[in-house]
Amino acid sequence: MTTVDTPPAAAPPRKAATVTRPGDRIFANLSRGSGILLLIVMAAIAVFLTVRAVHAISQDHGNFLTTFEWTPSLNPPVFGIAVLAYGTVISSIIAMVIAVPIALGIALFITHYAPRRLGGPIAYVIDLLAAVPSIVYGLWGALFLVPHLRGLNLWLDDYLSWTLIFHKSDPNSAPRSLFTVGILLAIMILPIITNVSREVINQVPKMHQEAALALGATRWEVIRLSVLPFARSGIISASMLGLGRALGETMAVATVLSASPVLSAHILDPVGGTFSQNIVAKFGEADEFGRDALIASGLVLFVITLLVNGTARLIIARRKEYSGANA
Repeated sequence: MTTVDTPPAAAPPRKAATVTRPGDRIFANLSRGSGILLLIVMAAIAVFLTVRAVHAISQDHGNFLTTFEWTPSLNPPVFGIAVLAYGTVISSIIAMVIAVPIALGIALFITHYAPRRLGGPIAYVIDLLAAVPSIVYGLWGALFLVPHLRGLNLWLDDYLSWTLIFHKSDPNSAPRSLFTVGILLAIMILPIITNVSREVINQVPKMHQEAALALGATRWEVIRLSVLPFARSGIISASMLGLGRALGETMAVATVLSASPVLSAHILDPVGGTFSQNIVAKFGEADEFGRDALIASGLVLFVITLLVNGTARLIIARRKEYSGANA
């Protein structure tokens, strides 16, 4: 009986050692350092706001969350953010309700309906609107928008006052209200939401749209079934960017709004205020303790902004299957 010698098993091929180039190491370290620096800056801002806010809130003789007044210069000091928080949230909601559908419609028109020679100039004009300074919007709102909204305010009061939201307590008062602020903010955030949404919609794979067309879908069905699901997370991100500007807008709101420490459900009345408007209006005349009180209100706005962005990230994370990275 002859035995057959089996050849020894070949050793598995060794992986080639990866060589990292010096430029790659430098770029990786710079990127890592930039991320760490950003976290350090955010933490420093949070610590600064918290320390100054705690000092002010500890001496507040009112309830910081529910008091309407803002009088930190009195003895004893009394101040609260109820009116400011309400005005900031309501004006931002009005802006988003107006701006998001219009911005999405403009983005879809430029990308899917307008001919190239028309869509290009429209996109260019929208890009220019995004570069207009806030004070210019504020002056335009005070000198043009406010006088021309008087008729709309009266019409809303005549036909929709039964909703209480559009009831106007004094029909002769100037429309320097949260409703006017919301319209102005909608115009200001419209270019941001439109531009980002347009770029996201342009990233939708053409094969998705061509497949829908091949199955007999109309242009609107292609947008509804192929474009919007893919671009949903990007559109949400664009909306959150616009909301961030609406929450923190200062000069335009301060120029248009007739601020007062009154919380009213009637958005046509010239009352209320916002965090940013209150800070810019009171900072110059405030003493050191008054500045601490304003910083405390800034901390609340800081937290609201973080919560809004965190919520947006959670919504986007739930729609990862439609992200461009997974296409």
